[in-house]
Amino acid sequence: MALRNIRKYGDDLLRKKSRTVEKIDGRINTLLDDMLETMYENNGVGLAAPQVGILKRVVVIDIGEGPLFLINPEILETEGSYIDEEGCLSIPGEQGEVERPYRVKVKALNREGKEIIVEGEELLARALCHEIDHLNGILFVDKIISKEEE
Repeated sequence: MALRNIRKYGDDLLRKKSRTVEKIDGRINTLLDDMLETMYENNGVGLAAPQVGILKRVVVIDIGEGPLFLINPEILETEGSYIDEEGCLSIPGEQGEVERPYRVKVKALNREGKEIIVEGEELLARALCHEIDHLNGILFVDKIISKEEE
């Protein structure tokens, strides 16, 4: 495993739409491992491949319940909404309140290529939406309702 450099706000790559992963191979699994290590090293709860310079639809998340590896994730359902503070490893020091669904249901492939369904509420729902936004070139600062001043 290796640490990857996290792209920072202002990098044009963060605004690009990621490509679908066609084949899950050793390179994708190495990317997943590197992303997880990079996320942990930076005290994050989620990381999307564009944040490490790779325009692939790949996400890792760990809200403290063990890592989730999601390839080609798609939101199937959302329910409710709530507002909470968000930050991003690509925008250090910046936080703001963002409205997200209270509950989401996501379909993705795991690292073995099997289809999985992940359902999450609150923080997991927020992390899923935040990271899937990254795959579409959307950053949380685009959705801030009110900004927290440091």
